[in-house]
Amino acid sequence: MRRKDADEVRKAVRESYAGIAQRGGTSCCSPRRSCCAEPATAAQARSARLGYSASELEGVPEGADMGLGCGNPQAIAALRKGEVVLDLGSGGGFDCFLAAKRVGKAGRVIGVDMTPEMVSKARENARKAGCRNVDFRLGEIEHLPAADNSVDVIISNCVINLSPDKVGVYREAFRVLRPGGRIAIFDVVATRELPDDLRKDTDLLSGCISGAVTIRKLQGILRKAGFAEIRIEPKQASREYIKEWAPGRGIEDYIVSAAIEAAKPG
Repeated sequence: MRRKDADEVRKAVRESYAGIAQRGGTSCCSPRRSCCAEPATAAQARSARLGYSASELEGVPEGADMGLGCGNPQAIAALRKGEVVLDLGSGGGFDCFLAAKRVGKAGRVIGVDMTPEMVSKARENARKAGCRNVDFRLGEIEHLPAADNSVDVIISNCVINLSPDKVGVYREAFRVLRPGGRIAIFDVVATRELPDDLRKDTDLLSGCISGAVTIRKLQGILRKAGFAEIRIEPKQASREYIKEWAPGRGIEDYIVSAAIEAAKPG
């Protein structure tokens, strides 16, 4: 993708998610479906469909759960006390706050988001909750504001598909992970190539749809970045809520949510 086109993609995504942060709106992943603020219970209902437990949904600061995502990375991350966790595209901080409880006071969680409004919202959520082991940073996931070999686990929830440079994202993930570190990610993948009318639709890109790559291509990207022990598990049941992201477009015939795991050789 040309640099000009990539910058236009980032601008469109940033504007969409800035709007969500400012309105307090929620959505399944597709931000264009939400035009106004919704009650917290709506976000919790959506997150419950993605696999979050009742205790997880009740144990985060108010406003952190925005109903965004396509799965629950906490369920596959196997976080341990004392670990350093990095969340790619941390939004209002939902997954960061959940991870912070799992790693405890001896651990640390870093949330990275390219939208200033989201970072401000997450920081305010952390302040209100008195959460001291979480740090929210403004930055692009293709250029992570984190040191080499400094992170144990990388999590992310339906964000990497938004990037016009997925190779760069996974290279950066590999760089900041310590040897033996791992990724535990939920994202959408394409089960077959999307038609041009879907792939070129900017609204569908911002809605976590048209940026999906095939499983085979994603496996190649991960191997090229240096990862081993690659596991990509499609969740066929996710088609039920994915079709709600763009009703009547048939997107559920082309994309599905998947659990993505891999490790940096130690």
